Amino acid sequence: MTMDLRVGLGFDLHRLVEGRPCILGGIEFDHPTGPSGHSDGDAVLHAVADALLGAAGLDDLGSLFPDTDAAWRGADSSALLAECVRRVTEAGWRPVNLDIVIATEGPRIAPRRADMRARIGELVGLSPDAVNVKGKTLEGMGSLAEGRGVAVQVVVLLGK
Repeated sequence: MTMDLRVGLGFDLHRLVEGRPCILGGIEFDHPTGPSGHSDGDAVLHAVADALLGAAGLDDLGSLFPDTDAAWRGADSSALLAECVRRVTEAGWRPVNLDIVIATEGPRIAPRRADMRARIGELVGLSPDAVNVKGKTLEGMGSLAEGRGVAVQVVVLLGK
């Protein structure tokens, strides 16, 4: 028996600004700045959603939840991801695993890695061991290295 598989790639980038909660991967970090955005700005969940949607051949996050629509202002990215997972499942696919890279000089990822793996796994229907999260510093290069932003890249494998 052969299994149909698809790979998806997601990417998101947000500025880190004062006065916003720092929510990444569905987890709130104790940090003086947080991601800006039309929704709660959770760049991790946005990249996960785009990876899932892309692998399933569906529209991207911005098409489904445009930042021009006031209905999504301040939206919880967990709810947006849940809708994306529903659409992917409805299209006949299921997540097999996720690999996530978070590049920032903002909050330290390592102390909350297990929490993020568990929360993201819960949101997409995977056990934490099928969700890998890696934090990367930027070695002093560019504005992200000055703590002004967060960039996230996600690879997902879907099975039929």
